[in-house]
Amino acid sequence: MMIRNTMRKTLVVNLAAMLLMAASASRQLVYAGQANAVMIKNFMFSPMALTVKAGSLVTWKNLDGEPHTVVNDAGLFRSAALDQNETYQFKFDKPGVYRIFCGIHPNMKATVTVQ
Repeated sequence: MMIRNTMRKTLVVNLAAMLLMAASASRQLVYAGQANAVMIKNFMFSPMALTVKAGSLVTWKNLDGEPHTVVNDAGLFRSAALDQNETYQFKFDKPGVYRIFCGIHPNMKATVTVQ
């Protein structure tokens, strides 16, 4: 009887953990599926290269536990430090290639190509 209760508790705990992981993943997938969205996760921009049409609004969302910034190397824009789950948006009006990096972690790089 005691083994059966232990197995039941283990099963319930594992099931609950899987449900929490699935709910978290689906929330991120829904956001990632948003047009012109860039995730910041594991100290990387994802995607690292994005192509949009002129006039598009791009949204960056920080999923890391560490703060990050979104900075254009030409000085066109610079976000404040984004904590976990915070977002920053910028509207790209002119065609061109915009190089982006994190001002806190400069090895994090990406590009936005505007057509």
